[in-house]
Amino acid sequence: MNASPNLQASPNLLECNCLAIRQAARHVSQFYDQLFAPVGLRATQFAILYRLRRDGPMTINALAAALVMDRTTLGRNILPLQRDGLIEIAASPADRRRRELRLSAAGADKLRRANERWAIAQTRFDAVFGSERAAQLRDLLREVVASEFAAAE
Repeated sequence: MNASPNLQASPNLLECNCLAIRQAARHVSQFYDQLFAPVGLRATQFAILYRLRRDGPMTINALAAALVMDRTTLGRNILPLQRDGLIEIAASPADRRRRELRLSAAGADKLRRANERWAIAQTRFDAVFGSERAAQLRDLLREVVASEFAAAE
């Protein structure tokens, strides 16, 4: 018996939620990366520095969870930040066995300069997409991140 799938019952790739979200994410990330380039950061690195400034020192696991990234991907992204002195990895004052990521003074300065580029990116995105639609999109995407569909199986 042939186990080939029924092509008419197959989903249309144009209707694939994952593909559409990933394509949009890559498109927007490339746009932000271009604007961050003069500062020497990528969008993911900006998010890491911003989160450390906002939330203070945290473990790599906590940061990965906050950014909805796997630990390995986060590790690859923090290596150049550490190499360039933008973040520091040190023992936690509360538990010397626990390692925490911290924003360095150089990282805070780089983040300040990157914030100016981020504001330009936000303004351009809103000008093209519309401020209200952009706000609605962010709200919808936050709902996706908060949803439990992935744990349903």
